[in-house]
Amino acid sequence: MDRLKDKVAIVFGAGPNIGGTIAHFLAREGARVCVSDVREEAARETAEFIRQRGWEAMSLAGDARNDDDVKRIVWQTVEKYGRLDIAVNMAGRVHWADVLGMQLDDWNDSVGSFATAGLLTTQHCARAMLACGARGSIIHLLSTAAHFGEADGAAYCAAKAALLNFARSAAMDLAHTGIRVNTVTPCSMEHQLWTTMRDEMFDPGWVKPERSGFYSRQEYLDQLPLRRFPRAADMAWATVFLASDESSCMTGADLPVDAGLRHKYPTWTPGKHDPIDIRDYAKATRVTRYGEEQEYLTDLLGDPT
Repeated sequence: MDRLKDKVAIVFGAGPNIGGTIAHFLAREGARVCVSDVREEAARETAEFIRQRGWEAMSLAGDARNDDDVKRIVWQTVEKYGRLDIAVNMAGRVHWADVLGMQLDDWNDSVGSFATAGLLTTQHCARAMLACGARGSIIHLLSTAAHFGEADGAAYCAAKAALLNFARSAAMDLAHTGIRVNTVTPCSMEHQLWTTMRDEMFDPGWVKPERSGFYSRQEYLDQLPLRRFPRAADMAWATVFLASDESSCMTGADLPVDAGLRHKYPTWTPGKHDPIDIRDYAKATRVTRYGEEQEYLTDLLGDPT
């Protein structure tokens, strides 16, 4: 506790999974937090969750890809709390398509969105940090897509790779000011079992998509050396570390929070040597909201068997 006492943070991205969990953990460590999201309701619910637990939070709606919105969010945060020390950005749009079928509008929307949100959040937050004399920390959330090529993922991979190298460049530009810029890279997250991948897990009538880039949750789990998916709390703890003075000599760095996926030998499949059936994994998994464990996944969605 109190690792972030007297610090002020903005989290661009809300909801009960990654963004809201990060905001919760920052507040729990003593930061006063502005939660921002393009969806006003999501930002408001996250801020209310934090306040109900006795910590300080406010909510603001806005699009992190819009210059005026980001400028307003930063200005209103500083107006309320008097300073800015921490910024966390996870904003962007995702489009999946094979290279031959990729539409230019979708390409521009995806590739431009992550890099643009990265630029605007870094630019306006760094200016606010300089104005109040803070040696701040700016953190961008990536994906394994930033480091690999993925079938059907050309736009997303290009977008996240752009954000990765933008963050590295920004770290060098801001180093002389004492402002640090780092990134966190997760792989596929556990909460996707009950959000975007719930049909695959629990719908008896689910049919495997006929596209070359598809991989199942079982296939993904088989590649993870630690034999589990990362949770939102894992992302939040990494972010707390990068936001705190404990990482004061780190900038331009990327923290992989991926159960060892990035650093394993490509042809080694951990699941062959330590098999875990995805249905058994699901039965033992608890739903989390804002990093707090709730009901078992099977209580929420039924038994996958």
